[in-house]
Amino acid sequence: MKPQSTTAIGNHDSMPHHHPRNPGVPLDLTRLEDVRSDPAEVEEHLSKLGRHASRHAWRNPSLLLALRCTDLTTLANDDTPGRVRSLCRRGRRPFARTVEDAFRPPVPLQVAAVCVYPALVKVALAALSGSNIQVAVVAGGFPTPRVPLPRRLAEIRSAVARGADEIDAVVDRNHILAADWNALYEEVSALRDACGPARLKTILGTGALATLTEVARASLVAMAAGSDFIKTSTGKDNVNATLPAGLVMARQIRDYAEATGYRVGIKPSGGLRTAADALGWLALVSRELGEEWLGPELFRIGASTLLTEIEREIASWATT
Repeated sequence: MKPQSTTAIGNHDSMPHHHPRNPGVPLDLTRLEDVRSDPAEVEEHLSKLGRHASRHAWRNPSLLLALRCTDLTTLANDDTPGRVRSLCRRGRRPFARTVEDAFRPPVPLQVAAVCVYPALVKVALAALSGSNIQVAVVAGGFPTPRVPLPRRLAEIRSAVARGADEIDAVVDRNHILAADWNALYEEVSALRDACGPARLKTILGTGALATLTEVARASLVAMAAGSDFIKTSTGKDNVNATLPAGLVMARQIRDYAEATGYRVGIKPSGGLRTAADALGWLALVSRELGEEWLGPELFRIGASTLLTEIEREIASWATT
């Protein structure tokens, strides 16, 4: 697979990317068989991580970082242009001027992206014009790819042609459950090719996978096929983002970066509603991947209600 252009498209200023896109690598099934994850070890490690995070007084700066890494999402069946415009306004200006003045941030206090359905791409683009906020689109059969792959790819191409900067696309989990890694690799490669210059966030649906080893192997295959981000969930599953799955994904991202030199982002999505949820994921990413991943280029939080909690806590702190 050939490397893709790093140029994001749309009629607003694009988020700068300071690292090369992941072009993908050939799938090594022998290497894949060696990839395993022990649930007991993962839980023990997360327990230590929690104790480590609790000793650090980093709550307010970290909540501002979480805000800057948020993909503010509206994926209701009755979404309207008015709702999307309102969400974009909120993403551009989450706080009152008095709160912004309390922090005097070096970069705008705004979300990383607004995530919408394909039909509302142009509405979001217009509402975000002049900002660095990306327009992310769920496409390719979201939330369950039950239509033929050619139709899914056509939907992605259409969203990119309308101006989408990023595509959040779900994979066929049957490939993972059946350990058909070649099929998963070919599917993600096709999704990546359909995205063209738009960044691909590959949704693995980790909550529906039986083992953490499946999560680890699916993560590696998705990255080998050229994913720019690997994402836990659609946000519409019974089980969405969990820290055990996130830890396993982060470890594979780290190993992939060490082996290839390419950095892949991570995006938890679904069920993140509180400041504690955001802080837990920030601690995980910081500990497992390092400071280079602590920014919107390589870390996103998919959420629709988390912003309200962050707004409340930050406003309370800034006005006391």
